[in-house]
Amino acid sequence: MSGRFVRASKYRHVFGRPTRKESCYDGLRISTNAWDSNIVKANPTYLSVNWEASGGGAFAVIPLNEKGRLPEHIPLFRGHTAVVLDTDWSPFNDSLIASGSDDGKVFIWKVPEGFTLYSDAEEPSDVSPVSRLIGHTRKVGHVLFNPAAENVLATSSGDFTVKLWDVESGAAKLKLTHGDIVQSLSWSADGSLLVTTSRDKKLRVWDVRQQKPAQEVQGHNGAKSSRAVWMGEHDRIATTGFSKMSDRQLGLWDVRAPREPMNGFQVLDSISGVCMPFWDDGTQCFDGNIRYFEYENDKFEFLSEYKSGDPQRGLAFLPKRGINTHENEVARAFKTVNDAYIEPISFIVPRRAEVFQNDIYPPTVGGKPGVSSSEWFSGKTALPPKISLESIYDGDAPVEIPAEVKPRAAVETAPVKATPKAAEPVPKAEPKKEEPKAPTVSAVAQRGPPPTMKEQQSSINTMVDKFHDEESDEEDDVDDDSSFEEVPKPTERIMPSSTLAAKPAQKPDPVPAATKTPTSPIATKASPVETSRAVPQPTKPTAATSTDPVNEPIASSLSEIKSLLEAQNRTITLQSDKIGALTAEVDTLKTRMGEARTGREKDERIRQLELELEMRKS
Repeated sequence: MSGRFVRASKYRHVFGRPTRKESCYDGLRISTNAWDSNIVKANPTYLSVNWEASGGGAFAVIPLNEKGRLPEHIPLFRGHTAVVLDTDWSPFNDSLIASGSDDGKVFIWKVPEGFTLYSDAEEPSDVSPVSRLIGHTRKVGHVLFNPAAENVLATSSGDFTVKLWDVESGAAKLKLTHGDIVQSLSWSADGSLLVTTSRDKKLRVWDVRQQKPAQEVQGHNGAKSSRAVWMGEHDRIATTGFSKMSDRQLGLWDVRAPREPMNGFQVLDSISGVCMPFWDDGTQCFDGNIRYFEYENDKFEFLSEYKSGDPQRGLAFLPKRGINTHENEVARAFKTVNDAYIEPISFIVPRRAEVFQNDIYPPTVGGKPGVSSSEWFSGKTALPPKISLESIYDGDAPVEIPAEVKPRAAVETAPVKATPKAAEPVPKAEPKKEEPKAPTVSAVAQRGPPPTMKEQQSSINTMVDKFHDEESDEEDDVDDDSSFEEVPKPTERIMPSSTLAAKPAQKPDPVPAATKTPTSPIATKASPVETSRAVPQPTKPTAATSTDPVNEPIASSLSEIKSLLEAQNRTITLQSDKIGALTAEVDTLKTRMGEARTGREKDERIRQLELELEMRKS
């Protein structure tokens, strides 16, 4: 296949747009702790970042609309006695945030109403936690809210456990025991399953309410950290990690049979930084640059890459309900730069029309949970209701899509619809089906070389075909029991005159067999069939007598055709003799001319002879 095939995708031209320094969040003191976490988390209202603070751990909350260089002293969220390792926003309450610390405690915080970083006070007042979740014996490295159930929190600790908390009651209801330190965790879309990676290089899929792994397989074999992310409502998991040779890898796993990654591990590069995977209509892997892939047909298709000279230690993506649909923004990332400021990066799909692009904005999760914490712990599972982004585009209140109807359709049909939209197989299939229907054979014949002797003879055969077609139509009216369609196609050769002379005396029914080629095999093979057909003739005397006058014009026509064939054969023979003579003359002249003439004169003479030879052939 020549040329380069470009895969169709509505996200193929997506690009990352950086933000000017004056519109970034500058003047920060980002934590330099070596624990492997994302450092920053975002929701449509606030941005949280782990803070480098003395006298205990703290983190900062920054309103998204307060950009630029921040004040020297800002209110912090203090309460931990050791450095804060991770934070996470509640998906159903933009003011509720959880934090995990090196002191082994988990705190729940409430952002004050009207919170701002700018105040007239000399010493801004810090914010205290509203709830303390105590139960882990070692540092808490990850905190993650359930995406479907309200106030259900998962936390991982250095005591090799993951605990599931009811934030309302402050109690740990469930515990998942691992064999080593947990390096990452991710919820399924309905919040019933949890995937974890740990330092023992195992990938585990947990049925959390049963408190045991439903699947446990070998993950990435490298010694460095590996991460996993659940791919939304698909039964698929994406992982990033390292090989034994320290190559960075990307893996795709089927939750139902995760014995090994689908299509094996995909090698990305050999950079030492840990990849942070995120899912939002595709998978993004990050180093100093940001790469985005599209999930299609159980594999990752590379789309593009956002390149930057500034590496980052932390990264967070804004929930879909917070993006700017007027600028065709499909995602927004917040990237830490040099542990000094945070840069927003907008990923935009370029479109000319200034209207809502519904093909790149499917319904997304809104701000209401599918179930409450008590319902979830009692065993109930439900997807959260979704909202239409088109209503937000028009400035109206979000239009909610009930969870009882839309989420089920999304689970069954969204993966199927996403694939043809990306690959667009349906528009391409129609022209492909039309191409074989085109008269390609006749087109090739029109562009072919001049007709050969065999083709000239077939032109005469065509005349016979037309004549016999007309006669066969007349015979079909008289007798519909003809069986000559079953006669095989004979080989072509010149008929003896005796065979042609004998043919007019036969019944005209075998004549349709000559519609393909008027050669002697047809006449000789038609004769036995005619003999078998001659048996019922005594029962049809009227039909037999009615066909006698037809034989006379056929005989005369065949005689004319015979004379034309003989004349054509003589003409062909003469032309062959002349072509042979000219060819011999050309060869003789080439050998005799030698050095008698210059090269130019010889070429001209040879060219003239060749042209004359070509004219004779044509």
